[in-house]
Amino acid sequence: MDSSSAVEEANYPKNSVDKTTVKRWLTGTENGDGEEECDAEAWETLNNGFKEAQSVLGQNRLLIQQVNENHQSKIPDNLVKNVTLIQEINCNISKVSSVYSNLSVNFSKFVHQRHVKVLSFK
Repeated sequence: MDSSSAVEEANYPKNSVDKTTVKRWLTGTENGDGEEECDAEAWETLNNGFKEAQSVLGQNRLLIQQVNENHQSKIPDNLVKNVTLIQEINCNISKVSSVYSNLSVNFSKFVHQRHVKVLSFK
């Protein structure tokens, strides 16, 4: 998959920042067709971060389903297992928070680098 489809692939809500806007933030030049060229390193970093977050969120979805099934069964052993499952869910939430925090820092860094690069050409 090419890194320019990362934002599209994640199926973000309609009110989130669109791919074109993100490309504009990361852009340094335009090609002959007026289409913006994107910083490959930035897209790869953001794409990998979103993939990692989606993977962990997918794991949480499965864990939550298991917790619900265990709870509905009302079997004492299953209820005890929920403690461990919920602890894993909490750990995963911390991972996702860390991934998004890193994405924010990286995104800010890329935008700043682009801004400095553009200013240096003026």
